[in-house]
Amino acid sequence: VQLVESGGGLVQAGGSLKLSCAVSGSIFSINFMGWYRQAPGKQRELVADIARSGDTNYADSVKGRFTISRDNAKNTVYLQMNSLKPEDTAVYICNAQNVINTYWGQGTQVTVSS
Repeated sequence: VQLVESGGGLVQAGGSLKLSCAVSGSIFSINFMGWYRQAPGKQRELVADIARSGDTNYADSVKGRFTISRDNAKNTVYLQMNSLKPEDTAVYICNAQNVINTYWGQGTQVTVSS
């Protein structure tokens, strides 16, 4: 099982990016999919996650700016990031969970310049 992220890059403050994460390989019934981020010298933190039902959860710092969505048929999760700020700069890491295991992607760099 692999989680393959795409969509990171360099953007100016106020800009937008959309991240995608596709799960490849056979994986039993994914419950939660989400995005975490880790900035240099800081702990990994949850950005947003989404249940199979569509229920979502966001970090306070991104509420109103980021939107998480998923395509269950494709085992893919997306993160639309708007009004980006320099403090959003981090490696964004995809996560998928089922009742058996937790899976992580390699991460994709997002850099927001001021």
